[in-house]
Amino acid sequence: MSTYTNLPAPSPEQGLNRYMQEIRKFPLLEPEEEYMLAKAWVDREDSSAAHKLVTSHLRLAAKIAMGYRGYGLPQAEVISEANVGLMQAVKRFDPERGFRLATYAMWWIRASIQEYILRSWSLVKLGTTSAQKKLFFNLRKAKAKLGALEEGDLRPENVAQIAKDLSVTEAEVIDMNRRMSGADASLNATVGSEDGGAQWQDWLEDENSDQAEAYAENDEMDIRRRLLVQAMSVLNEREREILMQRRLADEPVTLEALSEKHNVSRERIRQIEVRAFEKLQSRMRELAKGKGMVIPG
Repeated sequence: MSTYTNLPAPSPEQGLNRYMQEIRKFPLLEPEEEYMLAKAWVDREDSSAAHKLVTSHLRLAAKIAMGYRGYGLPQAEVISEANVGLMQAVKRFDPERGFRLATYAMWWIRASIQEYILRSWSLVKLGTTSAQKKLFFNLRKAKAKLGALEEGDLRPENVAQIAKDLSVTEAEVIDMNRRMSGADASLNATVGSEDGGAQWQDWLEDENSDQAEAYAENDEMDIRRRLLVQAMSVLNEREREILMQRRLADEPVTLEALSEKHNVSRERIRQIEVRAFEKLQSRMRELAKGKGMVIPG
């Protein structure tokens, strides 16, 4: 959109420090001001209103982009893709739906970043199945949860736990971990040429979230919970019970225990779980679409 030709843009030459300083100059919007600007864009295609909506959320886009470090891609390009998602969100945002732009934009920003990462990683390196893509985007988080951030192969017990948590095979975990090894950037690597020695670790997320992000995260969790409750209606009683005990419980019930309870094989329980999860995801996407939102696949 030509509306956004004057936006600040990150680049290796400029340095991320300078970019972050520049976008902090744009003020955050109060709910009433945001609503009026969004209405001006929807009703009159007021380009100055759209510009203010975008610039006030550039910090949110940058912060989300920082969560996708470690894929071996230039951080400036990841932020640029986050900004593309933000612009798409502003273009499609409907202020009459009752939630803030930040909540809506987070879905588009993440989707744009993930699409960019998938395009940038070769299919040979990544794989094409939904399970492999899920593993690709969740492996680093799963490793961090287990404290398994050292380089090289994972310990067998960590492989088994990750495979269980992400519902993939142990072979897929081992394969993906080896493919991604070497992609994790050192936290001590220098960022840009004009940052005066700034390092990746300087860009770790600030524990003090800004107003827009805090509101968006709380609002998003609220929306996800409501969508989940509504989407559960597509499952029959057995599917609902198995899915909740396998995916939503703090301590998941084993396949063996459920197979004994329902008098079917462990493989049949696994099939019901996978099918129920797919039905639930599909219904949640339908409900989200009806609200003008996007749940990345």
